[in-house]
Amino acid sequence: MTPPVPEHPAAGLTAPPGRRRGRRPAGQNTRDALLGAARSEFSERGYQGARVRSIATSAGVDAAMVNHWFGGKEGLFVAAMDLPINPEQLIARLLDGDLADLGERIVRTFLSVWDANAGGAFVALLRSVATHEQAARMMREFVSQTLFAKLAAAVGPDRSDLRAALCGSQVVGLGMARYVIKLEPLASADVATLAATIGPNLQRYLTEPLH
Repeated sequence: MTPPVPEHPAAGLTAPPGRRRGRRPAGQNTRDALLGAARSEFSERGYQGARVRSIATSAGVDAAMVNHWFGGKEGLFVAAMDLPINPEQLIARLLDGDLADLGERIVRTFLSVWDANAGGAFVALLRSVATHEQAARMMREFVSQTLFAKLAAAVGPDRSDLRAALCGSQVVGLGMARYVIKLEPLASADVATLAATIGPNLQRYLTEPLH
């Protein structure tokens, strides 16, 4: 992820003559405003469809500020895709409970986070993986290294790489069907129903023998 960038020394100075009224001064929460606008734009349009000028307009800043803070559209995309919860904390939360209920707990946790903002950054990734290698890499790392590999290593008896990939296929597929394709009745089903029906698949992938 792109590390936080310190405020520019000139931050907060009065906008120069000619800047349109109502535009946000360059150093006044510019980075946060751009990230918020980018998350909305990428979630709605995916990487290819998102426009830097549109993001800057939504944030109330000049488009040049994207290059200033993030080096361009790709850097902004990487920073905007920051997970809503620290992966280590997420793993600890998932492992805190009866191991027999782990699969349902995974589904319930992910859906609760995604439903809160209609999929949010995860939807942007899903819409971009087919056309943008950076998004595909982020998704692969999230599935194979950041989350499921660690879960599988913690609870799986063997073949943790395969177990992690199987779990990733289930969760990514669920996100695609619910938030991108909006496949009914899955798209409008309540979290409890999906946790009860999909959770056992994840449970088998993680803890039961793989033939």
